[in-house]
Amino acid sequence: MAPDRYTLATIQEFVGHELGVSDWLTINQERINEFAECTGDDQWIHIDVERARRESPYGSTITHGYMILALLPQFLYSSGMVPDGVGQVINYGLGRARFPAPVKTGARIRNRATLRAVENKGGGRMLMTVWNTIEIEGEDKPALVAETLVMLIP
Repeated sequence: MAPDRYTLATIQEFVGHELGVSDWLTINQERINEFAECTGDDQWIHIDVERARRESPYGSTITHGYMILALLPQFLYSSGMVPDGVGQVINYGLGRARFPAPVKTGARIRNRATLRAVENKGGGRMLMTVWNTIEIEGEDKPALVAETLVMLIP
């Protein structure tokens, strides 16, 4: 949930502050399989449950790192990171992105987002830089840490 008074007009006041934490999302095998089919990334560690159980150091299949990255927009909306007064949100790019820990099938993940910077791009548009940490329930290391750039249009 976004902070009180968080709007496009007041967004500068929130630089350096946590914007919100998304709901938990369970990563199931069906979702992993659909991502593999969509992207063509069908490595056995993602989709072959029996082989992963036998041969993987994780004892199960794991999700694709890029699938976790692709979930950031969903987390953005569910955590209330889009301030009031915004009519359109555009993914503008990425800064640093790392995958410190794998996400095993069945794990629950969520995003913790902090506003790092806001740049006025004119015409009411604001480019926000957000630091995202995708946490894995019960794990010390996150699944993903990434800086995202998001264009907000009134």
